[in-house]
Amino acid sequence: MKIWEKKEVAREVVKEIHDRYNCDTLTAAILARRGITSGNDILYYLEDDARYLHSPFCFSSMEDAVDRVIDAAEEGEKVLIFGDRDADGITSTTILYEALKEMKIDVRWRIPTGDDPYGLTIQAVDEFAADYGTLIITVDCGIANNAEIAHAAELGIDVIVLDHHNPQEELPSPAIIINPKVPSCNYPFDGLSGCGVAYKFITALRFSKNELYKQQICLLNVRPVNDAYVIEAIKIINCCETARITETIVSGLVSITQTRLLPFLQGQQIFVWDEPLQKKLLAKIFGTGVEFNMLDIRPEIAKVIPGIANLSLLRLAPMSKIAKFSEKEPGELDGFFNIFVTFVLKKIALYSPRDEQDLQLVALSTLADLMPLKNENRILVRLGLNAMNKGKIRYGLSELFARQNMLGKHISTTDLTWNITPVLNAGGRLGHPETGVELFLEQDPLKRAETADKMMQYNKERKQLGLDAWPIVEKAAYESLENFNQNIAVAVDEHVHRGVTGILATKLVQHFKVPSIVIAFLDENNAVGSIRSTRGYDVSSLLEQCAEHLTNHGGHAYAAGFSLERKKIPDFLESVRHISAAIEFTQDADEEVLSIDAELPHNYMTPELLNLVDRFEPYGEANAGLCFMAKNLKIISADILGKVEAKHLKLTLSAGAHKWPALYWNSAEKLKNEFDIGDTVDAVFSVGRNCFNGTETAQLVITDIHKPQ
Repeated sequence: MKIWEKKEVAREVVKEIHDRYNCDTLTAAILARRGITSGNDILYYLEDDARYLHSPFCFSSMEDAVDRVIDAAEEGEKVLIFGDRDADGITSTTILYEALKEMKIDVRWRIPTGDDPYGLTIQAVDEFAADYGTLIITVDCGIANNAEIAHAAELGIDVIVLDHHNPQEELPSPAIIINPKVPSCNYPFDGLSGCGVAYKFITALRFSKNELYKQQICLLNVRPVNDAYVIEAIKIINCCETARITETIVSGLVSITQTRLLPFLQGQQIFVWDEPLQKKLLAKIFGTGVEFNMLDIRPEIAKVIPGIANLSLLRLAPMSKIAKFSEKEPGELDGFFNIFVTFVLKKIALYSPRDEQDLQLVALSTLADLMPLKNENRILVRLGLNAMNKGKIRYGLSELFARQNMLGKHISTTDLTWNITPVLNAGGRLGHPETGVELFLEQDPLKRAETADKMMQYNKERKQLGLDAWPIVEKAAYESLENFNQNIAVAVDEHVHRGVTGILATKLVQHFKVPSIVIAFLDENNAVGSIRSTRGYDVSSLLEQCAEHLTNHGGHAYAAGFSLERKKIPDFLESVRHISAAIEFTQDADEEVLSIDAELPHNYMTPELLNLVDRFEPYGEANAGLCFMAKNLKIISADILGKVEAKHLKLTLSAGAHKWPALYWNSAEKLKNEFDIGDTVDAVFSVGRNCFNGTETAQLVITDIHKPQ
């Protein structure tokens, strides 16, 4: 049963968003209906610039990690990148390897192949030590490899962990850890993919090449307020604010030694905006006997951003885009800080064409690993998509696009999720994940073509393995429901290939509407499994409760994996049975709520709707595709489609001045039963693109149709 739900929103809220952020009314209404009302959230829907990404140096350990790699480069050390076998691990390994090669580092990469377990292994550490290696960098793994990292330390090998998985209670040591899910990391967003974390590290490495790296800078501003003066200052290292003070002083009443200024400014390079004015004001406060060693940064900034040359900080503050999205009133010092960071990033060209190549893989990983498409993930993915849609598709990826008939088409998140992610994951599922890394790193076009063909074959084999195992898994899962209190479906079978446990678990979730576990056997002693969730239940907590039975485990709230000894499977399943009795779902399995973003009058039903759809890209986790409703649409024509059997409908709907082609999947039986040609209907739909013979047109994809009551 499909329930149409359109939340009421206050007109005042819509008007405030429209007025403050200068967006159209429909966009403002959709933002309000989705609960996106704070400036910090709206920013990531309306802006695309990399300037709005969080600084990588927000990570408390980032500087330590960068310095360790710089040392490795200077000392000619051997470095190993150890990644994971899935799309996120493959892309992470690729971009970090390329970045370290650019630094002329002696680097090699390794990911689990065949039946290797997830994560860093003792064997990998030992083999690297035997090759006189001294630094391991894990990507998309490592946060749970306590024993392996301790072993590496015993052999004199340092470890940097670049990961995004949930940390266990005890963190690996000794290691430099960059993980947004570690509470003490200080990073403002915990939803990065593993490749996203690797990209942040690469960005920090590139920043370290400029003269401002680790330089202690202070931005100082003095302004008169009534009969006093406000002296305010920000300490900055690597374009990150580290401290701030504000002193309000009446002229002639206190000496500078009685303020907090001297200890705060000591050892800092002081930058001001309009040095003559600042010195004049300071002289009025403390007299001419106190001299401040400061640099007027305004002329330098004006060379890079000419439009602000003659503006005061008072005028600059409200002009800042970042300030516009801030929840607090922008001050002069905030404007100074924002313009200074923008100046630095532009001057050193931190975000360059090289980033367009990296960000395509970051986008792919973010979608493949089901990361929430909010906060800076929206910009990371959008920048990657923009590069693809400008025809700047990176090598390796372009070969896959060609084989999936995606070249020359507008690329959306759906295209990547359905056509590229499965191919990239297929090699890992069948024990050959190295082909993905090889594809992205290979310089020879002929060899890339051969590798891409190999990956397409792996994907074909993966599909067949899933088809062959499905009847077995479905039967076992159905029979398991009673034992697991109708709250979890479980399938354990010799005939299931380890590479398709995740796919089959996902299919069970769709079939039975409950969290599902599929376990496959590696050999006589070991097994691996995947768990997928639904209806708001966090499966990572389930695995944590069963950890005593598992060799290792990891993942996210809705998708996770684990390994265990075969002899421990009964104990593991008994623990799962006990846990299943207490599961309380937050969503009903029998009802599908269609959350409608906007009801469109007929005059809004124009092909320009695609611009709105594009603005809310990327779609996926935590940002479902836009869902519209329109009333009184007339069915002009209807055709039944289907290669094997007639299952789908192709409709033409009239919305006033515009006629819309529309697809209604798996609904052929509804024609002449629930509606017919000539009927007027209300419909819920999304708006997409249809590409045929190189021509792109807008079309509707119907979710539900009702005849008006």
